Amino acid sequence: MITYVFPGQGSQQQGMGSELFDEFKELTAQADEMLGYSIKRLCVENPYSNLNKTQFTQPALYVVNALSYLKKTQHSDKKPDFVAGHSLGEYNALFAAEVFDFETGLKLVRKRGELMSMVSNGGMAAVMGLNEEQVSQALKENHLHTIDIANVNAPYQIVISGKKEDIEKAAPVFEAIKDVTRFLPLNVSGAFHSRYMSKAKQEFEQFLDTFHFSSLSIPVISNVFARPYKQEQIKLTLADQIDHSVKWTESVHYLIGKGQMEFEEIGPGHVLTGLIHRIKKDGEPLSH
Repeated sequence: MITYVFPGQGSQQQGMGSELFDEFKELTAQADEMLGYSIKRLCVENPYSNLNKTQFTQPALYVVNALSYLKKTQHSDKKPDFVAGHSLGEYNALFAAEVFDFETGLKLVRKRGELMSMVSNGGMAAVMGLNEEQVSQALKENHLHTIDIANVNAPYQIVISGKKEDIEKAAPVFEAIKDVTRFLPLNVSGAFHSRYMSKAKQEFEQFLDTFHFSSLSIPVISNVFARPYKQEQIKLTLADQIDHSVKWTESVHYLIGKGQMEFEEIGPGHVLTGLIHRIKKDGEPLSH
């Protein structure tokens, strides 16, 4: 069995997709028209360093991931057994599962990126060396009640999210814990996947209501539940994803528990491939 995984924010890099835009001229033109700027120029030349700004990063990654998937599958009818994506990448998993077409997916991620970029003064940091329970305990013991766990990326790589000053306050606390190998503030302006995104989530929920989604053609593993999407809960799950943790470790364990599972990363970089390798090394597969 094989699962295709699609990366999210943090995997963007200048030059990504450069070989795809001319090959998929029609879709590239469709993206340009909807976004009001050249997606090729954004990804290849990165003018004004916009590629790292959320409202640009999300559409750019969605387009490059989608074109990478189309290129991968254009000469073969063979579909993956499962698909999954990390945060923004989940939209590409749903696109691969034919829940919506290229244009609808782009409309959704453009709106999502806009709403998420409007939540400022937030911060995120990766804590390496502790598991989810230990991070949770450290937050509790040190009265850091305003910080949430945003991503469980690997058994010992947990991302926390909160107000910028609270994340800064947390740095010396975690650096003083002997098992912490690294405390790495992330290059983001918002407290993604935390309670601070609830207003963005509510607005996105209303936006989602205006769309109709097709039946899932491939099982998609959701970040929120680390289990396959339920057809009748697609909109709800997509809205929840904005202010809930990304359960990446558990998602991969669930897939490994299905039997002989291979993973292939579709899109720029190898971030997820690295995380999956660590999850396999340090964790236990789930049998249900």
